[in-house]
Amino acid sequence: MDTLILLGHGAVAVFSPLNFLILVIGLILGLLVAVLPGLTLVMGVVLALPFTYGMGITGAIILLTAMYVSGTYGGAFTSILFRIPGEPMDVPLLWDGYAMSKAGNAALALGWTLIAALGGGLVAATAMVALAEPVARVALRLSTPEYFAIVFFGLASVVCLGGNSLPKAVVSLSLGLFIATIGTDPTYGVERFAFGLPALSDGIDYLVVMVGAYGLGEVLSRLEQGADPGGAHRVARLHTEMPKWAEIVRVRYTFVRSSILGFVVGLVPGAGATIASFLSYGLESQYGKSRKAMGSGVPEGIVAPQTAATASVGGAMVPLLTLGIPGSGATAIIMGAFLLHGVQPGPQVFVSNGDLIYTIFASVFVGVIGMCAIGFFAIKLLVRVLDFPEALVSAFVVMFCFIGALASRNNPDDLWLIAGFGVVGFVFERHKFPIAPMVLGAILGPIAETNFMTTMISFAGDWTVFFTRPISGAIMALALVTLAYPVFVALRERRAAVAA
Repeated sequence: MDTLILLGHGAVAVFSPLNFLILVIGLILGLLVAVLPGLTLVMGVVLALPFTYGMGITGAIILLTAMYVSGTYGGAFTSILFRIPGEPMDVPLLWDGYAMSKAGNAALALGWTLIAALGGGLVAATAMVALAEPVARVALRLSTPEYFAIVFFGLASVVCLGGNSLPKAVVSLSLGLFIATIGTDPTYGVERFAFGLPALSDGIDYLVVMVGAYGLGEVLSRLEQGADPGGAHRVARLHTEMPKWAEIVRVRYTFVRSSILGFVVGLVPGAGATIASFLSYGLESQYGKSRKAMGSGVPEGIVAPQTAATASVGGAMVPLLTLGIPGSGATAIIMGAFLLHGVQPGPQVFVSNGDLIYTIFASVFVGVIGMCAIGFFAIKLLVRVLDFPEALVSAFVVMFCFIGALASRNNPDDLWLIAGFGVVGFVFERHKFPIAPMVLGAILGPIAETNFMTTMISFAGDWTVFFTRPISGAIMALALVTLAYPVFVALRERRAAVAA
């Protein structure tokens, strides 16, 4: 009952005129960003971050969270109608969505997408509220060894998600951790790796790393490929046709499987909606009732990836709010908004800023319903943005990137740094290096270092404390298994290839 009362208070705060206006703006921006193939969800949230500097923390987090929620849904429009995935997470959706659209059932495909996003989002939001406070209570009993172990596990999970590019993921993460060490040592006050340059003496702001690598890096990559002049996709008469209740009941198990899988994948730091979408589609292809028809335009092929993608939002918010570990690229930027407003996400935030947390919870519920309502009534206007010239979109992205870099610390040197990280992001994209490990390394690196050094001081330099304490030892063991498993799989595949 206490949780419901707090959630009710949060809903009252969300429906205050200013916060509700911010929520609606965030939902619309998230849908527009997802529809435009030239922008990614993470990049859109990054570009919105500078506009939150003058807001209160409640409005800032509501805006970014609303963009995050609706961004997992908007890309479905272009995937189904034009076979253009707005995000990597939308790729599995187009396999059946576009096939259904080609068969003359585009409106019904859009209806299935809306139902999937609504169902997955509400289920994950409910699980988020149910699990967040118990997890935070447990986290309050932890000490610095456990916090370091948790962050170490988060970093290990990011590396594990490199898949076939495990060495490249390790390189990317190592670069991010190195970036986090530049500047002044927070424990001893000693300058490190600054090389006498004033621009580096204060350290490198992780916002510069994020905005440069994601924003400018993506623009440079698309310029190399050649800009699309725009206007290639003219919008016909569009509407959304809702499936019948009997049809929805028929795919109920797909809803359940995909909601659970999406939420669980969202809990894993660094996983996010893309992995949830692909895994859910693969699971349905193997075990679903319509597995033999997958790819030919069946509802399960739409419901599975969309439900999982939207459900991953609730899962990704849990480690962010309870442990201070971003569960995805978008939550890493939301964490940046917390820090910019002087709030450290983690278990203590439930004590110090409980009203804020439950307002965020309520905004997720309202956001899921709101994005579906906007998508239902405004689909024709949303896909109109495909007529924008890509060069114009890129110009605005570059402008907002530099404005954001300057507004963060009001330091002109950050403009050079953001340009440098734009080149780094471009090189990473060209050589297939994942950017997310570098960004998360730059964010989590200082947290890991602070907890490690505090533990060493508190326990007289005894590093075995990470393994002898029950909770930290279990988490460290899990992290080591997480690191070793992809290496084991790669070795096994190599041996099988040699044997063949």
